[in-house]
Amino acid sequence: MPRFALLIEYDGTPFCGWQRQAAEPTVQAAVETALRRLEPGAPAIAAAGRTDTGVHAAGQVAHCDLGRDWDPARLVEALNHHLRPAPAAVLRAAPVPEGFHARFSARARHYTYRILCRRAPPALARGQVWHRRQRLAVAPMQAAALHLLGRHDFTTFRAALCQAASPVRTLDRLEIEEVALPEGVEIRFHLSARSFLHAQVRSIVGTLERVGAGAWAPDRVRAALAARDRAACGPVAPPSGLCLMRVDYDPDPFS
Repeated sequence: MPRFALLIEYDGTPFCGWQRQAAEPTVQAAVETALRRLEPGAPAIAAAGRTDTGVHAAGQVAHCDLGRDWDPARLVEALNHHLRPAPAAVLRAAPVPEGFHARFSARARHYTYRILCRRAPPALARGQVWHRRQRLAVAPMQAAALHLLGRHDFTTFRAALCQAASPVRTLDRLEIEEVALPEGVEIRFHLSARSFLHAQVRSIVGTLERVGAGAWAPDRVRAALAARDRAACGPVAPPSGLCLMRVDYDPDPFS
């Protein structure tokens, strides 16, 4: 049974996350429905990351097993035809070995979170950013972020319902940049790790936002991490600003 890797982008706004749910629209269900229009017996697919309700993806990766050896370009065209009008698209398809698994073969996952700081609400970026009317101080957030880099017990920064066996993760990258816009600024948080806990990125961003707003001192983030207590976390950032940008594999199936 040929296995294919799919590179997928989607606007998460109308979806109840990636993972299939009964009677709720999800990205997985939309892609599987499209696959079964091509091959009625196609089995369930697996993805690199189970994004939450309202979270977007520019580079989600899933794998599927099909009954015939499709030409990758034709498979992409056929899937996108059947995905309409859902705000999801397959960008590329590539044959992969039987042992490839979109989740377990991944070497790193890269996320970006965007905060738009300006008085006027977003129109073009509506649903794609966290809107704040006040500006955030970037330097204190960058100082606080240093406490989170590396290998730590991230109990403070994971959802109470997280099912991961261990709260220990290695955060390889946490960079914060300020981008000037014609009106206001956009703060972008870039985070990379081999794997993340449930709601870890949004918990980190929401906590750092408190530092940027002046409500927390940077050292309070270090204390929150050391507490290993969910109650020590700041508010969780809304899902609208979060996007799964890229997933790394070795070798890259799409290179």
